[in-house]
Amino acid sequence: MSVGVASLLAAPAIALTPELLRPVRAVPPHVAGRFRDVRAFQQSPTGQHYYVFDRRAHRVFAVDETFDSAWQIVQIGAEPGRIIGPTAFSTAPDGRFAVADAPEGRPRIQIFNPAGFREAGFTLPDRSRARVASEEMVLSGLASILFTGSSILISQPENGALVTEYSTAGREGRSFGQLRVTGHEGDRDLHLALNSGIPLVDPAGGFWFVFHAGVPVFRKYDRDGTLLFERQMQGPETDRIIAGLPSTWPRREGELAVVRSSVRSAAVDLRGNLWVSFTDPFTYVFDPQGDKIRTVQFRGVDLIAPTGLYFTTGDRLLVTPGLFEFDPR
Repeated sequence: MSVGVASLLAAPAIALTPELLRPVRAVPPHVAGRFRDVRAFQQSPTGQHYYVFDRRAHRVFAVDETFDSAWQIVQIGAEPGRIIGPTAFSTAPDGRFAVADAPEGRPRIQIFNPAGFREAGFTLPDRSRARVASEEMVLSGLASILFTGSSILISQPENGALVTEYSTAGREGRSFGQLRVTGHEGDRDLHLALNSGIPLVDPAGGFWFVFHAGVPVFRKYDRDGTLLFERQMQGPETDRIIAGLPSTWPRREGELAVVRSSVRSAAVDLRGNLWVSFTDPFTYVFDPQGDKIRTVQFRGVDLIAPTGLYFTTGDRLLVTPGLFEFDPR
């Protein structure tokens, strides 16, 4: 089957009974209580500590492997080595991490070693613009980065492609992913908003891309950036999302149409399965061929609509909000 035909297919609309997952452990209240708005909870490759990205506090913390204590490793500030107005966080396989922030509205990416010391950084020429939002959180642009250790992938549809790759020194490299047809090509900002999303690495090689807004869709690319297939995510839960999508985004002259997200977070597990969490508290799981195999709900105290998903080297799933650890099996 050609890519052109495959790209028109939807993931089978299988009505899978939701599986309810409960945490195997969680960061206790006396530690979690010091954080204000956690948007990423990720593990170092050694497993000796965890990173907590607190967006509202403009800080990055480390938590020990027993979840008993936390300490600050990146502080608030606009100068190099600190962060201000942060929007995204990504851990590399070697334990370094990248943070996207926006001092004076200028999008910046900084790379830190595992102890929180700055190793590199660069500023992008365009000023940061909010295009997609979930609650009060900006999701587009530099809110979607992926640090591979050797390069940084950014959802940057304004460059004419879904994903742009940068070196750690800030040199722009390849771009891949043709923008999807939205029906709003005459409204550039709206068209770009509906083409923002989450780039992810496939452990077998290649990449996934999950669109943030509009009709829930994902794509899979090979390691060279060639499209393998596109799937629309279908089921009774996404039917409600699609039914609620607006057909127009009214605004006054000079204002942007800020599009509400359909997808809150996504991650790929060690077997290459794609996990996608929506604005409602449910998550679809797709196998490497793009077929839906599970519908999952997470429960901490209440049902959780994840803002962050992260798979550890031990195949545990870390979820925010709440700083929970789940066994996805």
